[in-house]
Amino acid sequence: MPVPWEALIPIRYVSPCLLTSMFAVAGTLLNTSKRAQNQWKPVRYNIDAWEEMMMDRDRRLTGHLRGQKTDTTPPEGFETSSAWYSRQVS
Repeated sequence: MPVPWEALIPIRYVSPCLLTSMFAVAGTLLNTSKRAQNQWKPVRYNIDAWEEMMMDRDRRLTGHLRGQKTDTTPPEGFETSSAWYSRQVS
C-alpha cells in the first residue's frame, strides 16, 4: 500500500509550505506551457465569430493562429485558401 508523501516529512510546518509551493510551481508551469504554445501571448477567452474569422485569416497568412505580419503582400496561395467556397452560377 502506498504511503502519502506528507507522512515522510515529520516536521509539522514544512508540509503546508511544501504543498503550497507544489501548487505554485504546477500553476506556473501550466501558465508557461500555455503561453509557449501561444507564441508567448496571453490565452484568449470568449472568442466570438469575428475573432475566429481573423484567427483563421492569421493562420492562413502566417501558419499560426496568433501570428501577424507587417508585410502587405500575401504569400503564394493565399487567394485560393479562403474559408468561403462559392459555386459558379450559370
